[in-house]
Amino acid sequence: MIRPLPCLRVMANAFLWMAGFLAMPALFASEPSRTMNPTLRPPTQRSFGSLADGTAVSLYTLEVPGGWRAEVTDYGAILTSLLVPAEGDGKPVDVVLGFDSLDGYLARHPYFGATCGRVANRIAGGMFDLDGKRYTLAKNNGPNHLHGGLAGFDKKVWKATPLVSERGPAIDFQTVSPDGDEGYPGAITARVTYTLTTDGELWVEMSATTDKPTIINMAHHSYWNLAGQGSGSIHDHELSVAADTYLPVDAGSIPTGEFAPVAGTPFDLRPERRPAATLGEAIAAIPATADGKNPGGIDHNFVVRGWKPDGSLRSVALLRDRKSGRTLEILSDQPGIQVYTANYLDGSLKGKGGGAYGKHAAVCLETQKYPDSIHHADWPTTRLDPGRPYRHTMVHRFGSR
Repeated sequence: MIRPLPCLRVMANAFLWMAGFLAMPALFASEPSRTMNPTLRPPTQRSFGSLADGTAVSLYTLEVPGGWRAEVTDYGAILTSLLVPAEGDGKPVDVVLGFDSLDGYLARHPYFGATCGRVANRIAGGMFDLDGKRYTLAKNNGPNHLHGGLAGFDKKVWKATPLVSERGPAIDFQTVSPDGDEGYPGAITARVTYTLTTDGELWVEMSATTDKPTIINMAHHSYWNLAGQGSGSIHDHELSVAADTYLPVDAGSIPTGEFAPVAGTPFDLRPERRPAATLGEAIAAIPATADGKNPGGIDHNFVVRGWKPDGSLRSVALLRDRKSGRTLEILSDQPGIQVYTANYLDGSLKGKGGGAYGKHAAVCLETQKYPDSIHHADWPTTRLDPGRPYRHTMVHRFGSR
């Protein structure tokens, strides 16, 4: 048997290694760039308090020229504020609901600005089967599981890495959820990166890997009011959603499995509508139930028009404040978007500046896979397997019209 010369073996191995490396760009395609941009300042860090066990919590500020500023905390990977410049010489406006201090986020609140997971939204019965084994999750929404359970991603202190990417200042958050956490199988490493671009876009990029089969469906859960947080209801906001169908739900807000046309219903938020639909109009058409268990309003998932599992960003929603003309466009690579009109806010929560947040004081626009997907084999899967990273990107693009 003729053996290759050692130098040839080295060259061959090097060639194979390089070929393998070049074949893997997709795996790293959405990793945050760490290329420093000398014209931008890195995020600043300050103390935001501590947990009962003494764990320190920080608040990070991302700023770009023009008056744009975002603040995020490593507790829950939460967006606590986003300042958007006003027209002319007006003072920048904070357009997300939240609290001035950590105490508000440590108390009970409806996921203001949070990163929700492992699985956002609801899982019916707080259980699911995977590869022939049943898993029982925390039930924190009546008989159902909601937003990752009693101590989901929104209640973890994430490891934070400030950086300046090619797009702008960014914070890269990472956390490890151990096998059995809240009842889920597999240890996963999750990441979320917030980037504020020089154009004032807020990018939220989520990813995760696992060591054994599990499920995941992360979501960003900010409450938006383009007139400014604490300014009142969003009844006069216009909303268009690129969806021809939506998912009807049962009394527990679990999808029934039907894909229903939006045409002729209060859920017709299609961008072709003229005049554009207002949220007040839609809310009024979905009244509260007589027993008081359902407060009325929208809390439904819309099926994104033309979605394909190719990772491409698509414009899925456009929100507009009639008075200021300020707009928020949502782009995402996910098949669904949950529209929630803050139906359960009741004025008992005191937000930034001490103002009370009343019913319909904001709207959530949460891109994600469909709720309760694990119980529907023909829906886009929430299954996560080793070696196949989960990715989810959404872009918040502001403008005026």
